[in-house]
Amino acid sequence: MLASIDFSAPAHEVARLLIGVTLLIDGVGGRIVETEAYDQTDPASHTYAGQTARNVSMFGPPGHAYVYRSYGLHWCFNTVCREAGHGAGVLLRAIEPTHGIETMRARRGLQELKLLCAGPGRLAQALGIDSRLNGQSLSEPPFELLAREAGEIEVLTGPRIGISKAVDVPWRFGLRGSRFLSRGFAAEPGTQQR
Repeated sequence: MLASIDFSAPAHEVARLLIGVTLLIDGVGGRIVETEAYDQTDPASHTYAGQTARNVSMFGPPGHAYVYRSYGLHWCFNTVCREAGHGAGVLLRAIEPTHGIETMRARRGLQELKLLCAGPGRLAQALGIDSRLNGQSLSEPPFELLAREAGEIEVLTGPRIGISKAVDVPWRFGLRGSRFLSRGFAAEPGTQQR
């Protein structure tokens, strides 16, 4: 179930809407607490210079996975946004583990709950994400996206992490008060209720 998210919307809108949604892969996962948006017009995006063999999935239909290896070490998971051919997506940076915690601990070789999925590489390892999921639809197994629980949540906004271009673009989103973020937000005035 796609949790009523319109993945054809601009990436920064989808990134905000994903906060609080539960992502499960083969029943393992948790509540999304941190995301970052990237768009083809954005110099920090993998798609800025056009389509390549590496980023072809990001130019595919919205609501699909874009999985890539970062620095040859860690897998990272993105949701494809906008219309096919545009090249936009949302990087999932952190989740709050809620389902299959022991499986995640075994995959990561780590017991501390707070660090299981705090960061894109950790998240991918804990959820068993690798290249086999690249290009797959988020509306089909092994994926499941569950709507956020009823009630308002507060979403923080701020600059993205670990990039060297467009560093001031406020397209990083996080759940206020979550202890599962990969890194805290410097200031909280950008909080918006949803």
